[in-house]
Amino acid sequence: MLGFVGQFQHTLDAKGRLILPARFRTEFERGGHLSPNSEGCVALWTPGEFARQSEERLAQARSGGAAERQQARYWAANSSDVEFDRQGRFALPPSIREYAQLDGEVLIVGALDHVELWAPSTFDRMVNPAELAFRQGSDE
Repeated sequence: MLGFVGQFQHTLDAKGRLILPARFRTEFERGGHLSPNSEGCVALWTPGEFARQSEERLAQARSGGAAERQQARYWAANSSDVEFDRQGRFALPPSIREYAQLDGEVLIVGALDHVELWAPSTFDRMVNPAELAFRQGSDE
């Protein structure tokens, strides 16, 4: 699916679980995959998109040097399968929570072909400054 859009704020529960917004749930009926993502967020992939990402990373590792192989290893080692309960909750492994500094409030952001999980302060620092550039670009 190309069409994960919007942002929602939810709270991690005491067991490290998060509720996926209802509008995103249909695409994750067969589960999903979490992985570290650039800029300090976590990506939640549908099974098909995760397979595509895995293939891309494998190709980069095979054709690249040591740095590309190490990045592929890091990504694979810190990715995990996700299952959702009836309420749409899913558990975030401690390593994923630590990577993205997720504790308490979490922004769940549609990123077209995947969903991103952000610590609100990281989102404010990394993504919100793009608003000015976006506004300036849209006025041309």
